[in-house]
Amino acid sequence: MDRLLVLVRHGQSEWNLKNLFTGWRDVDLSEQGVDEARQAGKRLKAEGLAFETTFTSGLIRAQRTLQLMLEELQMTDLPVTRDIALNERNYGDLAGLNKDDARAKWGEEQVHIWRRSYTTQPPGGESLRDTGARVWPYYLHTVQPHVMRGEGVLVSAHGNSLRALIMALDGLGPDEVVKLELPTGLPILYRLNADTTVAEKREING
Repeated sequence: MDRLLVLVRHGQSEWNLKNLFTGWRDVDLSEQGVDEARQAGKRLKAEGLAFETTFTSGLIRAQRTLQLMLEELQMTDLPVTRDIALNERNYGDLAGLNKDDARAKWGEEQVHIWRRSYTTQPPGGESLRDTGARVWPYYLHTVQPHVMRGEGVLVSAHGNSLRALIMALDGLGPDEVVKLELPTGLPILYRLNADTTVAEKREING
């Protein structure tokens, strides 16, 4: 049985391009982001991967990335489940601010802590641990059962929601996950064992 799970961070968004904190703000893909999403779909197709169901967040940048990948895969009729449990980390009061302006206002060290600490919340927002607290149950109860039934599952989500998920899949500690960076539009393939542990993990970057 092929227990296939592929995770993809959405393509570059318009606010990624402008160096703005995005979080739950509903921002579309940039032109580069559209291209990254299509390239991800082409890579998945070149691998000959078969998918039966898909999951994405409540935000357009992840939804559109998924749609563009499915167009390249010629699988636009697959079921799509959208849920805010997979949304990006909520950056609270930082959302919409330029990251350089935030550093000028609060200092390099404080902004770095807000962005990279596992437990520290930005004002009015979520820590990475908070993000995991909604991602992990959703994965266990909603996504993983499809994988364990042998369905190919494609997930299009966000840098921090996927970092939280990868933390659980890879068994990373808080000090390790804060160093994890996910490029936009890069598919990460997992195959799971019968006991839900990871049998294979690799990036599909060629």
